[in-house]
Amino acid sequence: MTTGTMNQRSRAHRRPRADGERTRSAILRAAASLATVDGLEGLSIGNLATATGISKSGLFAHFGTKQELQLATVAEAERILAAEVIQPALAARPGLAQLAAVCEAYFSYVERSVFPGGCFFAATALEMGTRPGPVRDRVAAISSGFTALLAAFAATALEQHELPARENPARLAFELHAILLGADTKFILNDDPAALDLARQVIRQRLGLGDGTNPGQAGLAQQA
Repeated sequence: MTTGTMNQRSRAHRRPRADGERTRSAILRAAASLATVDGLEGLSIGNLATATGISKSGLFAHFGTKQELQLATVAEAERILAAEVIQPALAARPGLAQLAAVCEAYFSYVERSVFPGGCFFAATALEMGTRPGPVRDRVAAISSGFTALLAAFAATALEQHELPARENPARLAFELHAILLGADTKFILNDDPAALDLARQVIRQRLGLGDGTNPGQAGLAQQA
């Protein structure tokens, strides 16, 4: 067998695998969007087939059970949260700047309708909270991990004397997360960007950065 023939076979072998991965990714992206509207329990092979244009038999080839589909959907939503919210924040200067950046990235993620029903984890947390099992455990772990990240950013800001010495990182993280979730709910319920603008002001005031409503505070916004 010539080297050229071997390379052709290798490429032919890789192409179906790559196509399959892209198809699975597209399915999970659609599933995550549907879950923010219909809930994780509302996910089915039938409505996913309608949303993606893929046959039911094709979908069954990717997911053997409803729980497997749900867990894979949660994992896809976590990947998107990391790309849309966490990675932009990690690019900011450690400390208060990261804390402000992660909140702004979250508002942007909601405002741009990355998911039609708002934040995936806000939409599914209450739904899965009363359904014990691995899906609820995973949603809870990711939500807790996000709050822990906020607390870590706050702790660094405290160490760098960017926050008052009396500040408790865990409590601040809880407050900020509550504001983010509340803003998400108001925005989705009323379809009103003003809810996000108000939440931005509340968070900037809470972090001692002003509220960004006058020119004198613009410099603080840029620093964060």
